[in-house]
Amino acid sequence: MVDSKRQRELRQDVEALYFGYRTFTSLPDRILAERGLGRAHHRILYFVQREPGIAIGDLLSLLKVTKQAIHRPLKDLEKLGLLTLAPDAQDKRIRRITTSADGALLEAQLTGAQVRMLESVFADFDAETETRWRAVMRRLAEDNQEG
Repeated sequence: MVDSKRQRELRQDVEALYFGYRTFTSLPDRILAERGLGRAHHRILYFVQREPGIAIGDLLSLLKVTKQAIHRPLKDLEKLGLLTLAPDAQDKRIRRITTSADGALLEAQLTGAQVRMLESVFADFDAETETRWRAVMRRLAEDNQEG
């Protein structure tokens, strides 16, 4: 038997995730839009800044996207001088990505806005709540169920 109260609660959770994510991404989205960029560009900048010199193949695996899906955003960022692509020193078939100084500044601006938002929200809760939130988010990120 379906628990309608539980279903309502879960649907409210879905809405909370949707609206929370919308708020979480709103300022970075505006900053990106001013440059003609979007969230895919931010994700690339974030992970390249976090792991300088990451191979394109490793970035594809991390983001779980195809070469076709990442090609255009990578080229956009390279064309704008926000990142560089260079062959690996040992294996020329592998291309490595690094952010430029401008790319690092943009990534810091985008992610910094999100970090400040998290700091502000977490300030309203105790450390245990923050720890549990992280556990839920990690579980969601690890759960690869399609439906």
